[in-house]
Amino acid sequence: MIITLDNATTLDWQKMDGLLPCIVQDKHTGSVQMLGYMNQEALQKTLETGKVTFYSRSKNRLWMKGETSGNTLDLAQLSVDCDNDALLALVTPNGPTCHLGTNTCWNDEIEPTLAFLGKLNTLLGERKEADPESSYTARLYHKGIKRIAQKVGEEGVETALAATVRDTEELKNESADLLYHLLVLLQASDVALEDVIDVLKQRS
Repeated sequence: MIITLDNATTLDWQKMDGLLPCIVQDKHTGSVQMLGYMNQEALQKTLETGKVTFYSRSKNRLWMKGETSGNTLDLAQLSVDCDNDALLALVTPNGPTCHLGTNTCWNDEIEPTLAFLGKLNTLLGERKEADPESSYTARLYHKGIKRIAQKVGEEGVETALAATVRDTEELKNESADLLYHLLVLLQASDVALEDVIDVLKQRS
């Protein structure tokens, strides 16, 4: 169930002595960022401000994630589990989530395989305004939509040819090239990867 200000009182606050665990997950990559605890006031503050706020058991007060570091968490969606006693927050992180400077409170290398696509897409977006001499991606953006679209077409043909001749290694490499250039094309066209995924969801 999606949590809103209207239904927040239906959560089982008594079962957990007024505190509910909240798992924080990056909405773009699926990576689990951290675990915190919310009381009713922290939940209300989170929903009202759109910034994830916890109840700090050590400080004995409300604590907005990133209030000192600036690495806040923008709330996209908050939901509750089947027992009404655990929360899941989908967020857009503004910088590293962990106080140690890593993206997550777990090892950065431990993440769902497909989460890399989300991270790559974010990185490609950051290169849009970069110096053309700084990277291949920045040079592609500088050359414009027509050249990027041409590259997608070329890589699509090469991917198909690799599959036709059953060259598995070449198929892997060409598929990687195709996915990369398609993500660049989407970024250059200001089309969000999430919007493309939504179309796939509708078709399924």
